[in-house]
Amino acid sequence: METTTSPPHSQIRPSWRGLLGPALAVWAGLAVVAVLNGAFREGVLVPSLGDSGAHVLSTLLLTAAVAVIAALYVSRFARDADRRTLLAVGGLWMVLTLGFEFGFGHYVMGKSWSVLLADYNVLAGRIWVLVPVTLLVAPLIAARYFQRR
Repeated sequence: METTTSPPHSQIRPSWRGLLGPALAVWAGLAVVAVLNGAFREGVLVPSLGDSGAHVLSTLLLTAAVAVIAALYVSRFARDADRRTLLAVGGLWMVLTLGFEFGFGHYVMGKSWSVLLADYNVLAGRIWVLVPVTLLVAPLIAARYFQRR
């Protein structure tokens, strides 16, 4: 009786298709967290810290939340995914977020494009760009963290 074993380097990695459903579900959760973060910023942080301080703290809070949620996603669904797949998940989250932010902000909330883009002006102290960057790289960084453990 012959048994075959696969070589150690031929791990079964999750496919993009297998990760797409969970990635979309997690993004929906991230969108809810972002909306709640915005409500918290406007209702609590702005009155006590002013617009600039509230913007910075709110951005940092959301960035931390994205990192934690990405780590939970990776630990559950994508611990063994390759670099390209992890960047694809992060890219999907980033594109969906930017599409939602600009689409909803402009077409539903009626904000001008210049107002929407103002949050990305780092020279004016606006650090919102950290959120899409974190969305892009968080799955990859989380996977690297879990691989080292």
